[in-house]
Amino acid sequence: MKSKLIKLSVLSLSLLSQWGCEKADLNSAQNMGSILGGNNEHKQNDQFTPVVKGVEITFPADHQAHPSFRHEWWYLTANLTDESGNELGVQWTQFRFAAAPDDSVEQTKQPKQTVWQSQQIYMAHSAVTTKDKHYADEKWSRDQAELAGVSTSPFRVYLDDWQWNSSSNDLFPAKLNANSDQFGYSLTLTSDAPYQKQGEQGYSTKSSDGKVASYYYSQPFIDVSGKVTIDGVTHKVSGKGWIDREWSSQFLLDSQQGWDWFALSLDDETSLVVFQLRNSTTGEASYANAKLMQQDGSGLAISQQDITLTAIKQTEIDGRNYPTEWKVSIPSQQIELTVSALNPKAKMPLSVPYWEGPIMIEGTHSGTGYMELTGY
Repeated sequence: MKSKLIKLSVLSLSLLSQWGCEKADLNSAQNMGSILGGNNEHKQNDQFTPVVKGVEITFPADHQAHPSFRHEWWYLTANLTDESGNELGVQWTQFRFAAAPDDSVEQTKQPKQTVWQSQQIYMAHSAVTTKDKHYADEKWSRDQAELAGVSTSPFRVYLDDWQWNSSSNDLFPAKLNANSDQFGYSLTLTSDAPYQKQGEQGYSTKSSDGKVASYYYSQPFIDVSGKVTIDGVTHKVSGKGWIDREWSSQFLLDSQQGWDWFALSLDDETSLVVFQLRNSTTGEASYANAKLMQQDGSGLAISQQDITLTAIKQTEIDGRNYPTEWKVSIPSQQIELTVSALNPKAKMPLSVPYWEGPIMIEGTHSGTGYMELTGY
């Protein structure tokens, strides 16, 4: 244990020295949205690869990391039921942040001295949520083959012992394992549905003026089975999962403070993703987007003029109000939903705090899903 603590301390100091500017921003950040915006004080931002329309997303190549972009994530949520019929949710995300453009070392004529020198930083989040419990944890590491990274043949995303391990160079079938002090899980993930490219063939705008965008695809039809351990008690679970993949060099405008994001499973063959970005001054929605997706790979993009998201209930957590119950209205598709948190107290109390947890769906459709709220 002492050896491990020493290693972690050395790693933390190394990360701070390698990533001083970015890490300082994280320490002062109030939410996830604040570290994914323009951050114009960083003059090197324009040296990262921009997101442009017309670039084709291909599989399995784009399951891999994109180190020339500033931010990226692999993000899984799952709505599960245990052997007693109790509902719970599981979340796992691995983020990649670039401290500087990959070619900055070459530009300054300072070649890498060891395999430990890297511009890439990984952060992983993991959580389990039941009706009355919410546990979350996080890990950090630089990009180093023995610690954290992404690899192919077979595909793998890992940070320490939190690992997504596929049996091929595709995402599925795969095993997902993560363990912490109060919770853990070991899950089998399978899917044979086509991937869903968000926005315009994977080019997903994040503002009405189109100035910011990401490359974005999803797999909202995943079969999940396995075991979840909570407070030392292990439960057999099964249910449905959803993974999102996004990468960009700027996710938000400086005028945007965060987002409200919903992954909604309306039935076994139909899913809906809907999100809105909020203005940092007014707190009101500044942009919205949605896509209705079918298991056969077909989908329908929905314009922001046809999307209304209305918060109808707030939950106070640590002095901040989080909207944990919403009305979701898409009249053109005869969709009128009420979504409510399984556990309204599901705040992620991590270095970058935000709210995230499973939700229940009622109205024109019934089902389950996940909600993420940042910038509050």
